[in-house]
Amino acid sequence: MRCRGSDGFYLPPFPTMHEVSRLLQAAAALSQLLHDAGVPHAFYGNVLTAVLSRAALADEILCVVEGGAAHPFRRVRQACAGNEDFTIVASPWSNRCRLHVKYQRLIPAIDIEILVAGEEGPRRLDGSTVMVVGNVPFLTITEFLRAKVKAWSLRGRDQDARDIVYAMTRYWSRVDLNRIPEQEMNDFASRVPAVASPWQELKRKYGMS
Repeated sequence: MRCRGSDGFYLPPFPTMHEVSRLLQAAAALSQLLHDAGVPHAFYGNVLTAVLSRAALADEILCVVEGGAAHPFRRVRQACAGNEDFTIVASPWSNRCRLHVKYQRLIPAIDIEILVAGEEGPRRLDGSTVMVVGNVPFLTITEFLRAKVKAWSLRGRDQDARDIVYAMTRYWSRVDLNRIPEQEMNDFASRVPAVASPWQELKRKYGMS
């Protein structure tokens, strides 16, 4: 069997809602390949808030991959080699190349974007930054919130805002304040009243208010 990798390019698809169970199936399959190849990784996106809230659908799943002797994209390509369930596709639709993995065992296929640890998400993926939910490694609540706040400050997406609200209103007591970009979070809290109270509680917990 050969990995159906592609040297072609494609435009980013419109977000597609999938059953969360299907997203987790795709994540588990990719995670097993990366684990077997010794590649530290963790999943990210609104699939996490869907899992935690027991929602049926989600439309965002990404995988943060740590580098090593090789670039994270190469490590993913090498891990997928020989597995026909995955197609690797590069997409330079922004000002930098991106890598997507498509899990084709399911119809429609599940698209997982690969992110470079340190550029998006924490630089190191270990027990302090990764938690296991349903046998799938995800960024911890703190790292998830940090990434979402940074994403919202850059793009202002409503989906990122909803994820921040969910994480802060339900899990603020589990957040490490030292990892959260304070200015961006202050800005968010000033615009979204729902998180103002938990944000103040978190700062009070750390003696900052």
